[in-house]
Amino acid sequence: MSQPGKSIAPEPIEPSAFAPLDKTQAAPRKAVHPLRWLTGAAALVFALAMAFLLSARSLQVIVEAESPVTIDISGFALPFGERYLLRPGDYTLNLMAKGYQPLTTSVTVTREDSQVVTLQMSPLPGRISIDSVPAGARVFVDDEPVGETPLEDLPLAAGTRWIRLQAERYLEHSQELRVTGRDVQQSVTANMQPGWAEVSLDSSPGGATILVDGENAGTTPARIEIMQGEHQLMLQRPGFATWQQDVDISAGEALELGVISLQPAAGLLQLDSKPSGANITLNGEFQGQTPLELEIAPGRAHRLAVFKPGYRRHNESLEMEAAATNIRSITLQPRLGEVKFRLAPADAVLKVNGRVFGKGNQVLSLPAVEQHIEVSLDGYATIKQQVTPRPGLQQLVDVTLKTQAEARAARIKPEVTTALGQTLRLFNPGDSPTADFTMGASRREPGRRANEVLHPVALRRSFYLQTTEVTNAQYRLFDPSHDSGQIEGNSLNRDHQPAVQLSWQQAASFCNWLSRREGLPPFYRETNGIINGYNPSATGYRLPSEAEWAWAARSNGDSLLKFPWGDNFPPTEAVENYADNTSAYVTGRILSGYRDGYVVSAPVASFPASPQGLFDMGGNVAEWIHDVYTIPSANGATQTDPLGDQSGDNYVIRGASWSHSRIAELRLSYRDYGQAGRDDVGFRIARYAE
Repeated sequence: MSQPGKSIAPEPIEPSAFAPLDKTQAAPRKAVHPLRWLTGAAALVFALAMAFLLSARSLQVIVEAESPVTIDISGFALPFGERYLLRPGDYTLNLMAKGYQPLTTSVTVTREDSQVVTLQMSPLPGRISIDSVPAGARVFVDDEPVGETPLEDLPLAAGTRWIRLQAERYLEHSQELRVTGRDVQQSVTANMQPGWAEVSLDSSPGGATILVDGENAGTTPARIEIMQGEHQLMLQRPGFATWQQDVDISAGEALELGVISLQPAAGLLQLDSKPSGANITLNGEFQGQTPLELEIAPGRAHRLAVFKPGYRRHNESLEMEAAATNIRSITLQPRLGEVKFRLAPADAVLKVNGRVFGKGNQVLSLPAVEQHIEVSLDGYATIKQQVTPRPGLQQLVDVTLKTQAEARAARIKPEVTTALGQTLRLFNPGDSPTADFTMGASRREPGRRANEVLHPVALRRSFYLQTTEVTNAQYRLFDPSHDSGQIEGNSLNRDHQPAVQLSWQQAASFCNWLSRREGLPPFYRETNGIINGYNPSATGYRLPSEAEWAWAARSNGDSLLKFPWGDNFPPTEAVENYADNTSAYVTGRILSGYRDGYVVSAPVASFPASPQGLFDMGGNVAEWIHDVYTIPSANGATQTDPLGDQSGDNYVIRGASWSHSRIAELRLSYRDYGQAGRDDVGFRIARYAE
């Protein structure tokens, strides 16, 4: 330590010891701070991110769905709301949403800056439950059958659907249903309304049998259920006249008919004549031909007239007690005319109305009415013809028989085939026991309509009639564009089904077209494509006359059929195509318990032929008839080979169809009319033989 004011001498500086490093010893490394590593990594990530952002493109994914959607994209994608940043390339998108089908699709990201892809997911079907009161109703969705109620979890695609329910004896229920889809459960419950109404009625006296459309429904007094629609109601009691009334039933609207007073039954007159087939009028109104049963109102006198061409008219006043029965046979006195027969060969045998009158030439006095002449001889062809004697004037009948070979060459063919392959059979009604018959139906016949007035007709001209109805395939050779259509998904347009949806004009035009094709004189007169008349002497194709159709459908030996199968209702087996149990959802009305195997029209000739060898005369489809529609006069005048007026507004329709089931419609005397086409009306063709 230095003292103040005293100098101190400096100490000498000496070098410190120094030793050089070993050359083999490595120099020590400097330590690196951790912050430098983090800074470097951040720089690298930044560089990569900038590289992605600079090369990525914007993709907006729009999904049409009502539920939240999960989107999974293959590869690296940076989401921004509905948009994703992706580098150009191909990607797979997987989409999931509740209530929708999973969706997998591919998308290509291009080098455009912004892209949009819109995707639509398919919703799952909805689960629909359908029930009804009553249960067991048939269910149709958009006209397709899906089962019977109750139905659980019926899968239906989303959208508007039309639901229909049908149950026997109930009104059809229909409604629109908006199906949500997306596996959402919905339910439909239908309270079906009864298709009937209660009808209350009594009678004086009571205990009368109630018939609804010809079927037993109980006895008076009664409260009965009748289905909606038009029905025929009848009361019958022994000793009293049948009471009848048409009723129009509205479902759910009760009908009170009160007490119906039954009138004492008319007397019953069983009338015959010699010869039979005489016309009968009562108080000037035509009743039919003998043999015949007549109802005679009691308590007053009636004017009875019996007459037949060639015989003197019988007139008398008649009165009968209530419910009495009387049997009468009236012998008519003939008006005679002289006929001279000149026959060759000389030993030819002469028959008149089936009775043998000997051989060779002779002169006979015969009633002044058409006589059926037959001249025959072994080895020769028999000749049949008619002659009407005239009182006070002798007539000559000159007959020369031909050998079998000569007659064979001139004979008319029993069948002809058209250029379209249709078969027509020859009919000679003049040789039939029913050549003279009564058209129409008795007022006492169940189901009889007001237009079925009894009137006598006679058929003499031979004619051909098609064995089946004209088919779609045959009609389309005339009109290739024709379409018979369909009903509730059931086709009417197959080749071998009858052609329908045709007007009377179209059917008649087809006949003229076929006549011209075969070189026959057209039967119908035509102006600018419109049928406006006919030529009765032409032998071209035509529609059958009403008398021909009625005779061909009803004639069975020496009697007339009421139904195609006989006289009893209903049929016990499938004989024709009617509205059977399978047709309920199409026709509404059915022939209960009947099954023919067809919902709508059947291929022609699907059922047995009639006694005349004709198919479908009483069923399948109703048929256009040649005649203009009129209601016949009940004046007793016989018409021979009638064809009706030259033109008119409506034309006759005959026969039942696949849509018919009632006793009134299934009778062979049932008459309908119209002009425009219908889905249950077709036609068959006819022509005169000469």
